[in-house]
Amino acid sequence: MVFATGQLWFKVPETNRFNITGKLQENVTSKDVILNIIGQVGQDGSTYKSCEYAGETIKEMEMSDRMVLSNMAIEMGGKTGIVEADKITDEYLKNRTDKSYTKFTTDLDAPSLNTIDIDVSDLEPQVACPNYVDNVKAASEVEDVEIDQVFIGSCTNGRLKDLRQAAKVLKGKKIKNGVRTLVIPASRTIYQQALKEGLMDIFVEAGALVCNPCCGPCLGGHIGLIGDGEVSLSTSNRNFKGRQGSPEGKVYLSSPIVAAESAITGHITSPERK
Repeated sequence: MVFATGQLWFKVPETNRFNITGKLQENVTSKDVILNIIGQVGQDGSTYKSCEYAGETIKEMEMSDRMVLSNMAIEMGGKTGIVEADKITDEYLKNRTDKSYTKFTTDLDAPSLNTIDIDVSDLEPQVACPNYVDNVKAASEVEDVEIDQVFIGSCTNGRLKDLRQAAKVLKGKKIKNGVRTLVIPASRTIYQQALKEGLMDIFVEAGALVCNPCCGPCLGGHIGLIGDGEVSLSTSNRNFKGRQGSPEGKVYLSSPIVAAESAITGHITSPERK
């Protein structure tokens, strides 16, 4: 098409608008919200659709939390994941660009719009179990699963806020012997910020291995690949068979808080509600 006409044609996607309401409980994060959404609609629940996240819960989220939601839209088949621009968007862009921009809003009466209401008031930490991202259970239901490795990082949960959450859990604690724990910041900037805040010291003192900014074991091509029969608990976005190394290994997905708690105990652990 592009060689014949000089044009690229794209189908305009329909929209699944997730209207999220309710106040998140202590130790419940945007990662838990998106895992719960994917668990409800399935890995093909938004195939070739735009995933829009809206509602009072989303309006209260920081930009880094919203990015987690957008990052994982593809895990339910979405073409894109968006949050309507607001004052939080303005604040985020203030020191990142001097270009003018236009805010667009959703036509709530559009025939291509499908609204899905989800109340997260009673949501507890979630875990995606092998080998599909939509195989989601409450973390408290899989606490008998012993782990060999914890991976805190990736484009999904390697931002500064994620590292702060993990460091808060690990501060003054020791990772259980035999549990490899990798901490991989998502970018060089985040790596430098974490250094300045002393987060890296906390991770190293707890017994974690801090790596250079990269995808890490997420794509199965770097340090931290799991072997036959090993179990990884990861803050990344995919847990397909063989994703992090051996096809005989297993990958579970969680938030940084659940990952850090589990690194200490040696098995998947749901943090206590406070």
